[in-house]
Amino acid sequence: MISVSLAAISIVVAASAFAQATSWPEKTVTIVVPFPAGGSTDMVARAMALQMQSKLGQTFVVDNKPGATGTIGAGIVKRAAPDGYTLLVSSLGAFVVTPHLQKSVPYDATKDFDYISVPVQAPNVLVGSPEQKARTVADVVAMLKANPGKVTFASSGNGSSDHLSAEVFWQQSGTEGLHVPYKGGAPAMNDLLGNQVAFSFQNVNAVLPHIKAGKLHAIAVTGDKRSPVLPDVPTLAEAGVKGAEVYSWQGMAAPKGLPPAVKEKLGAAAIAAINDPEVKKRMVDQGLEIVASTPAEFAAFQAREWARWKTLIETRKITAD
Repeated sequence: MISVSLAAISIVVAASAFAQATSWPEKTVTIVVPFPAGGSTDMVARAMALQMQSKLGQTFVVDNKPGATGTIGAGIVKRAAPDGYTLLVSSLGAFVVTPHLQKSVPYDATKDFDYISVPVQAPNVLVGSPEQKARTVADVVAMLKANPGKVTFASSGNGSSDHLSAEVFWQQSGTEGLHVPYKGGAPAMNDLLGNQVAFSFQNVNAVLPHIKAGKLHAIAVTGDKRSPVLPDVPTLAEAGVKGAEVYSWQGMAAPKGLPPAVKEKLGAAAIAAINDPEVKKRMVDQGLEIVASTPAEFAAFQAREWARWKTLIETRKITAD
């Protein structure tokens, strides 16, 4: 009799959970972006929010919560209820880099999130300032070897993908440059265009207009293949520096513990949103590559990226200061 009752209870609970999942979303969904409005991550999040709102028939709003290189916003999402109504869209920093650089962050990236999808990724591109005469990777390597620790490389901040690209490049080419971190991509770009710094590994989508206008010199891309928007620019590997592949990427996550059916529905909606023909074209035209990974694929990818950047940060003794 007891076993029958327990079985009946479990069926009711399962049915309730299924009903909750299949009815999601029944109210506004908030997508937290842990950076200011206007950047690449914000752009990706807003494009996805609009499409998911259209496909799921419920309001999706983007809430910018910048600060502490993305960890404040990620901490807010970690503390939210795991019901599918609070999501996080962040670049790789909050997920796989910053926790290795700061002594304490308000979440554990390996335990506190359900990973939903990586919608897009993009290689970085090594660019020289307008007055810079180096046009090839060999030119840059020669400069670095002639002036060890003196040739300047701008980045949008410690632990950013542009900073990590430079560190991997120096490591794999047996050289050393001078890292110049800025508080964001805009001031780094301004000083690069103003010839205050020599080089930078910038997100392709961020520098593409300047390259097309002839203001910056594109030297090499950090992807494992050439970028469709810069077909004449070689990869670092093609130019002789192997093992320096780096991609900037954005990912969507939720607080750990989503009901499985909500997670499945959310993952499918995220993939459908980024694969919408209009959204896809807009992303690709800017140099972004569509990934549209499943929750299982993103979880495995996060684990690999976590291990890779942990090793590099420890080996290169990179700090947040």
